[in-house]
Amino acid sequence: MAFDPTVSGPDRHLRRARAGALVSLAVGAASALALPAVGLAREPAGLRVALGSAGLAAVAVVLAGALYAAVTPDVTDRVRRRCRLAFAVAAVLSVPLVAPVAAGTWPTWAWLGASIVGAVPLVARLRAVLPVAAATVAVAAAVAAATGTSVGRSLVVSGGVGLGLAAVTGFQVWFWDLLVQAGRGQVAQARLAAAQERLRFAGDVHDLLGHHLTVIALKAELAARLAPTDAERAGREAAEAQRLAATALTELRRTVHGYRRVDLAEQVTAVGQVLRSSGVRCTVVPPAGELPAEAAAQLAAVLREAGTNVLRHSRAGWCRIEIDQEADVARMTVTNDGAGAATATDRHSHGLRGLAERLAAVGGELRTHQEDGVFTVEATVPTAS
Repeated sequence: MAFDPTVSGPDRHLRRARAGALVSLAVGAASALALPAVGLAREPAGLRVALGSAGLAAVAVVLAGALYAAVTPDVTDRVRRRCRLAFAVAAVLSVPLVAPVAAGTWPTWAWLGASIVGAVPLVARLRAVLPVAAATVAVAAAVAAATGTSVGRSLVVSGGVGLGLAAVTGFQVWFWDLLVQAGRGQVAQARLAAAQERLRFAGDVHDLLGHHLTVIALKAELAARLAPTDAERAGREAAEAQRLAATALTELRRTVHGYRRVDLAEQVTAVGQVLRSSGVRCTVVPPAGELPAEAAAQLAAVLREAGTNVLRHSRAGWCRIEIDQEADVARMTVTNDGAGAATATDRHSHGLRGLAERLAAVGGELRTHQEDGVFTVEATVPTAS
């Protein structure tokens, strides 16, 4: 996969999409409210202008809150209920306040009714659009008949334009919901990958200790049975159990601390697949030749920790893994653009501190660096025997 440091991570994609949806919906709502505002300019009576302005302002404020809630993930049901209630109250109050504005010359409330119908997808499900549209059309017809405005024109505006606005708004809200679900799916996929890795490690530990512990238990049981009758053989069995316990402990320590020989190429492939499945573009530059087994094991441990940090502790959009060998040193550099999200966690995490101590014990070194939102982990290990 090509290396592209300009690509944003999934969370940043979602934030940008949210900003775009917010602006698009806001522009649509403002445009819809501009047409009933035309009636205010045509109304000669100052009192009617003031009351109509208050009604329009109330609807605008409610729509702004509903719009913000519609594009904010994880909004509680309580907030949504309050938005619906405020929307209904503002719509009802707008009738006596806005209906008399520019009576007989401009269908002011019909245009406001179209805005109300168009905003329904922000506060309720799409199936609520038709009942609200029917009620709005009925009110618009009644207002037109009472104020001497064209009934047919009011019906077309409140019904036809309103349903058109509702269709556009509903599509935008639906598309935003799809983006949110996709983002949550990526998070769930990353958690699943981490859980699978934990299960894999648990299986390795089980396979490693299961046999040893079973044999140790049998040896100890045999030594206990032989102790009264054959002390010499019981001693041999107990010594064997002790030897097996020491071996199991050594192998467990090697497994936990990553000393077990690992195929670095396979580890790089696994980490790359996990990162890509989580929406991170990953580029791998492998070494020119094969690294010594001990150096590969050390670098594999560093790669596991660095990959985990990229996955869990940052919001990286790209990651580059580069491994090279020169003279008697093997070097691995893991770079990602997630420093701005959780740099302190990555740089000072217990895992990286432990790896730094481990590499120092074998003559290696672990360094971390941050610059312009890019976080780098660089590990060097000796390759000379």
